[in-house]
Amino acid sequence: MKICVATILSIALLMGNSVKLRASVTGPVPSDGDGPASQVCQQCCQGPAAIPGIPGLPGPVGQTGPYGQPGSKGDVGDPGQKGEIGPIGPMGDRGAPGNTGPKGDDGIGLPGKIGPRGPAGLVGTIGVKGQKGEPGETPDDSNQRVAFTVVRTSSSDTSSSHDTRLPFQETETLLPGTSFDLETGAFTCSVPGTYVFMFSAFKYRPSGDLAVHLRKNTDWVVSGRSDDPGNEEQVSGSAVLVLQRGDTVYLTMSGKVFSHSTYRWTSFSGFLLYPE
Repeated sequence: MKICVATILSIALLMGNSVKLRASVTGPVPSDGDGPASQVCQQCCQGPAAIPGIPGLPGPVGQTGPYGQPGSKGDVGDPGQKGEIGPIGPMGDRGAPGNTGPKGDDGIGLPGKIGPRGPAGLVGTIGVKGQKGEPGETPDDSNQRVAFTVVRTSSSDTSSSHDTRLPFQETETLLPGTSFDLETGAFTCSVPGTYVFMFSAFKYRPSGDLAVHLRKNTDWVVSGRSDDPGNEEQVSGSAVLVLQRGDTVYLTMSGKVFSHSTYRWTSFSGFLLYPE
């Protein structure tokens, strides 16, 4: 539709130009006076309009012209004057209270002041003094000292069983608080700790074999033995034992043990190295 309208407008313009061209060709008849020829209307002399020709094709686009020179920088404009500060507006209405926040952590406060001293209480009556109690056991065993040395003074003692207790007749050293039974030859621990024990027994030449055993409760700890019938020998042994209260340590023998009231060849010793 747009193309048809443009074509019609072009035809109309061409027809108009053709009419003007024809009028110029068939213009008024020249006259040298005021005759009828000079009065002729030009419109009457126009012929019928010709059919316009086909419009020509548009010409090619011309080349772009050169850029113009940049203009000079304009002057800086004057700054405007600062306006006056307006009046303070009215205060707004108070807002509604907000929600209650969560409870904070408990703070550490400073200690309060010391209050006044209260009145003295009533003096009570003096009670009757109680009886003296029984002496108890010493709770601290770190200061306890335990040591013993016992000897045999009889000439001989013979046994054929390794479980026969070796008794003693005299105590050479026995510190207070040390428990030793001469008849059974047993030491009983009263202070728990670490102990050192040593024994020595004499075997006479023609008596045959001799074996001596150090025992803790029913356990065998160490033993000494001589089985040379042609020589006199000393059978000995030693051990370090950790004892609890009530433990017993003693010697058992098998064979024949000799001793002397003066020389005391057979002995048994022990002492507390350090308490538990």
